[in-house]
Amino acid sequence: MIFRSIRTGQIAAIGLAALLLTACDNKSNEQQQAQQQAQPSQQPTTEQQAANTSAPAPADTQQATATPDVIKFGFAQEPYPPFASQDSAGKWVGFEVDLMNAVCEAISAKCELVPIAWDGIIPALNEKKIDVIWASMSITPEREQVIEFTNKYYNSPAEIIGPKDDGVKIGIIDDPDGKGGKIANPADAKGKIIGVQTSTIHANYIQKYFGKDAEVKVYDTQDNANADLVAGRVDLIMADSVALADFLKSEQGKKMEVKVVIPDNPLLGAGVGGGLRKGDEALKAKLNEGIKAVRDSGKYNEIAKKYFDFDIYGS
Repeated sequence: MIFRSIRTGQIAAIGLAALLLTACDNKSNEQQQAQQQAQPSQQPTTEQQAANTSAPAPADTQQATATPDVIKFGFAQEPYPPFASQDSAGKWVGFEVDLMNAVCEAISAKCELVPIAWDGIIPALNEKKIDVIWASMSITPEREQVIEFTNKYYNSPAEIIGPKDDGVKIGIIDDPDGKGGKIANPADAKGKIIGVQTSTIHANYIQKYFGKDAEVKVYDTQDNANADLVAGRVDLIMADSVALADFLKSEQGKKMEVKVVIPDNPLLGAGVGGGLRKGDEALKAKLNEGIKAVRDSGKYNEIAKKYFDFDIYGS
């Protein structure tokens, strides 16, 4: 499932934070200590499907019964096209930007876009610097221990990509947990270096299933992982299929191919939704009302067709 990649080394978490890190939404601290972390670049970008987390904020009684006068939507400040990025004039554009505007119009709300570093976006929510995370964050059970979510507003699969000429073929096998699920076969990437964006569901997935067979390299942004794939510093990368689509069409990505589309997995969440503070039921209900109204009116499909040639909402 997606998500930024919805939704493109950024890792840092302790305690429950590390457990909850997901994007792309799944990692472990012990594996992170053995991994090599890439140096951040001056122009970061994300692959967004998870974020560093903090303990849940106490429910605010007043907050639970009223919505704010101006709803502050937290976006990851790193570019994550086609979901959210800044154009040459510095204006925020993308699917999630357009969807935010449509939802706010549907509920007659004043809204503000607030850029926040991806790995600090959940703490920013619980510290009330923003009111909702609107940044391709996958809905996972781990995150739901710390924050709440609106209904999903999109869902897309994850994939692993690599060079066309490397001979690597990654198959699908039964999940060793014995529950009947399927996973990408880690043995097919034995000895390889796999790049993932920090604090994402994709990082969690690779670390859980591929950590014993491959070296995992964590990046602050998806763009940095993509760049190292092109440079040959990693052999494969895993990210949201939508976030990788533009890269695969680019001059840099034209020599790459999809090695495997990842089967549905609990680690990858149940789609992307807006993240909310625990107990913020009034805002949750209002945003769900807006998402439904945008879907029912046909505005959602109108927006989606600007960016995708498939059903981004998913099943």
